[in-house]
Amino acid sequence: MLLTKGNVWGGTVEQELSDAQWKLIQPWLPAPKRRGRPRADDRRTINGVLYVLRTGCRWQDLPGEYGSSVTCWRRLNQWQEQGVWEDIWRTLLGTLDAQGRLEWERAHLCHLKDATFAPAKKGETR
Repeated sequence: MLLTKGNVWGGTVEQELSDAQWKLIQPWLPAPKRRGRPRADDRRTINGVLYVLRTGCRWQDLPGEYGSSVTCWRRLNQWQEQGVWEDIWRTLLGTLDAQGRLEWERAHLCHLKDATFAPAKKGETR
């Protein structure tokens, strides 16, 4: 959980990325390939990913205004593997910290006790 002073994006909770948010995120996205079919609009796709994460709906229930649910799902996974989301996260944290909007003394990203993993010994079941 990450605690901030006020809304992370500023003002009220928005359903779509604002122009200011997009301006922060866009430079961290991989460039589209020069050949082949044009890539689906990044901003629209990110809004689709955020919609699913925010609402908890199934990918196949993603409203058509966000484009293909398969495209959104693939982009989420590809960019996770490429470290894109972490770069965006670090950028947003840096921006909020520079604005004095992070409460570091109250912030935590996970409970280490809950995040541990201990595999079962060979042959044992859990």
